[in-house]
Amino acid sequence: MNTNNSTERLAQARALFPGVTSQIYLETSARGLLPKVALEAAMHFYEAAVRGDAKETGEAYLAAERVREKFARLIGAAPDEVTYTRNVSEGLNMIVASLPWQAGDNAIVCRDIEHPNGVYSLYNMRDRHGIEVRMVDATPDLAMPVDEIAKRIDSRTRLVMMSSVTFATGARTELARMGKICRERKVTLLVDGAQSVGALDLDVHATQVDALAVGASKYLCGPYGLGFLFVRRELAETLRPAYLGRFSINLGNAHEGVQGSEKYQLMPGAQRFDLGSANYPASNAIDASLDILQSVGIPVIENHVTALAGHMDAGLRELGIPLISGSVARHRAHIVVAGWKNPPAEGAALIADLSRHFAERQMRVSERLGRLRFSFHLYNTSDEVDAVLAAVAEWPKLLELATLRA
Repeated sequence: MNTNNSTERLAQARALFPGVTSQIYLETSARGLLPKVALEAAMHFYEAAVRGDAKETGEAYLAAERVREKFARLIGAAPDEVTYTRNVSEGLNMIVASLPWQAGDNAIVCRDIEHPNGVYSLYNMRDRHGIEVRMVDATPDLAMPVDEIAKRIDSRTRLVMMSSVTFATGARTELARMGKICRERKVTLLVDGAQSVGALDLDVHATQVDALAVGASKYLCGPYGLGFLFVRRELAETLRPAYLGRFSINLGNAHEGVQGSEKYQLMPGAQRFDLGSANYPASNAIDASLDILQSVGIPVIENHVTALAGHMDAGLRELGIPLISGSVARHRAHIVVAGWKNPPAEGAALIADLSRHFAERQMRVSERLGRLRFSFHLYNTSDEVDAVLAAVAEWPKLLELATLRA
């Protein structure tokens, strides 16, 4: 893309996603659309494998290290602060399992709005090492309770885990404020970036995040089975991974088959978490997707998606749809969630009916926990928001929902 106009860049990017042509796709928080060029890039790898291209020099194999650098650049990190994962869950567990827990230590998490994968990784440490998992309640607008977490930190707190944007309510976390508190108290801040990286601008060092787990299949518009983990270099140097492989060990430029000795040195930074061969097909696919995101620019994408979410939020409120997202400005992001914190049975049934109403009109949204989640990315448009709002206005049961809400 060679234009400086953000509107034109967004339009050019949208044209690369065939999935937008026959539907309105507002389900990126569950799975992002894959651009056609990513499919082609993955096929180039398979073609190279069929030909028998050399692993050490073949272009399709070199994508893995290019992508490590692009992942790092995306979040303001250095390449040696990034390692590959299969998904967010693996990244979170890699950090949680490598911390030097002692019985009586504690970790803090907001179970109300945190993804179960992260919570269970802490329960595992509770059962293995005797740590305390401290639960805090979400804020009244169902966002991450930074002030309450700060109050619960004490001398035995080793970890705070939180999402940059919550999957449950779409609320944006005040990461920089939490990062400052954790750094001052010498507490590790581990962040689940699944619902933000690729859509919202983030500098991990400016926000003082210690570790960040991200999957490729949502806002990075990549395939399943690939993700990355950022670990701040100073923290990484203090950690001992739960698993080690040859790529975790620093033997300079020696071939991967070189054994080394029983006395070994771990790789610097996050590379000590590297294990075996990369997911090369997925690396090639995400390489192409990352180029699209970078060509538009993450700040441009953030402005675009938050504006669309604001448009949807205002329209749904005007129509009488109950929302559990967006009531506090600093917590608003690119996700709008309709429903209730604890949905009544009648409300959940109406939400399910509205979801079917959308599906009949080729409008894709996420229905879960008795709620509807509308999530926006660079390929969505204001016209699509208008179309969804028009569909809500035509829904036969709109008055029932408004009456139930009252």
